[in-house]
Amino acid sequence: MHEEPLEDWARRREERQAASKGKLRAVPLTQGPHRGAHVDPNAPRVIQQWTGTQWETVGIVDDLAAAKALLYPPQPVESKPAGWDRPPGLGPGRGRHRKPTSAEERDT
Repeated sequence: MHEEPLEDWARRREERQAASKGKLRAVPLTQGPHRGAHVDPNAPRVIQQWTGTQWETVGIVDDLAAAKALLYPPQPVESKPAGWDRPPGLGPGRGRHRKPTSAEERDT
């Protein structure tokens, strides 16, 4: 059995913990077990942040919509290219079932 050195294991563990630090989650402020976010969308939520060892409370929001807006901020919109570059060899056609043109037809 292959055993890795303790230093390598400790380095990988630190990297995993550093990568997970700062992650946020929303926990509903309701009685009983918390089974899913959709169960009570109007209940207030506690926003918690992972410190690497435990979840710490960083704030409270009014409902599920506010929690989603905080946890999943809108991504910047990337500008799309002006036109689509057709791959070489594909002729005009409709749909994915078009026949490729034969070499004889392309040469004429």
